[in-house]
Amino acid sequence: MTGLAEYELEDGDEGATLTLTGPFLVSTIGAVDDALRSIDRPVKRVDLSGVTEIDTVGAWLACTIASENEAQIEGASDRAQRLLGALDGIGGEEGLRAPRLPFWTRVPQAMGEKVFNARKGILGVVSFLGALLISMGNLIRHPRRFRMVALVRQLELVGVAALPIIGLMSFLIGIVIAQQGAVQLAQFGAETLTINLVGRITLRELGVLMTAIMVAGRSGSAFAAEIGTMKLTEEIDAMRTIGISPMEALVVPRILAAIIMMPLLGFYASAMAIIGGAVIGDVMLGIPFWTFLARIQEVVPLYDLWVGLVKAPVFGLIVALSGCYNGMQVQGNSEEVGKRTTQAVVSAIFAVIVLDAFFAVFFTKIGWA
Repeated sequence: MTGLAEYELEDGDEGATLTLTGPFLVSTIGAVDDALRSIDRPVKRVDLSGVTEIDTVGAWLACTIASENEAQIEGASDRAQRLLGALDGIGGEEGLRAPRLPFWTRVPQAMGEKVFNARKGILGVVSFLGALLISMGNLIRHPRRFRMVALVRQLELVGVAALPIIGLMSFLIGIVIAQQGAVQLAQFGAETLTINLVGRITLRELGVLMTAIMVAGRSGSAFAAEIGTMKLTEEIDAMRTIGISPMEALVVPRILAAIIMMPLLGFYASAMAIIGGAVIGDVMLGIPFWTFLARIQEVVPLYDLWVGLVKAPVFGLIVALSGCYNGMQVQGNSEEVGKRTTQAVVSAIFAVIVLDAFFAVFFTKIGWA
């Protein structure tokens, strides 16, 4: 009895015959596995009469060669026949997959999973908000624990660093609003009402709303990615080990920075949009630039400015909460960081738009229309 797996390939009139000899076990077939898989001649018969021992791996190899060449297996022992029968019943890679459940079973199962995940998400949000409130209470009782340097750093990242992109986008949005509005209002001979349109829609709605969307895409994603990476590399666990609260050190400064900077960024965005509208008014409508700006003060009520300033910190809170919460939920691998970052941006933008609709109805009801 040889201790090695061997094979012999003989050509015949009807095709080649592959004869396997020796023990075909997981520990012995390594020497012939590559050679058997690289056979380029059509095999019509696989002879196992010379196989002394065989296990599942050896049977799988013989079965694979036979199925690829549509060959017939001959001379198999009782054990080999049982193994080959079992492998044939699997039916290849498709047979290794779990059976597909019927429709009436899959639908309730999918709905149950979604309900369970929604419940888990709600509990996670409530738990996060509770931990945030406790951390803020601790900082109020112990002001020396507040990290002013971290807050100033986040104010710079959220606010100052965002001024160029927000200014440019708002300026272009103001140009578009003024140009499109002037074209439509010209049909009624009311081109001068473009000033009202640009002033009210930017101060009341679009200035703060577009700023919140840009902050969500810029700072909200950064919050989720930064905290998520720290969670993945166990830096947050290390902070807890040495007695530093991640909520106080990471979350609170970011949330406060977003709340503080959003009104300033929103007002800045509205001002840049009005300037863009004034440029179009000067070029297309013949309204002098400074006259356009002076008319803004006359036609735009002061409460439009207050509407935007009231909404801004709420939007900032939502964006920061979404980014920090999703960052703290990262676990597993780096792919989770990308998923949570995307989820943070999408959920923040969705929540901001829903809240903006609520504010629109609310301020109309109280007479600020």
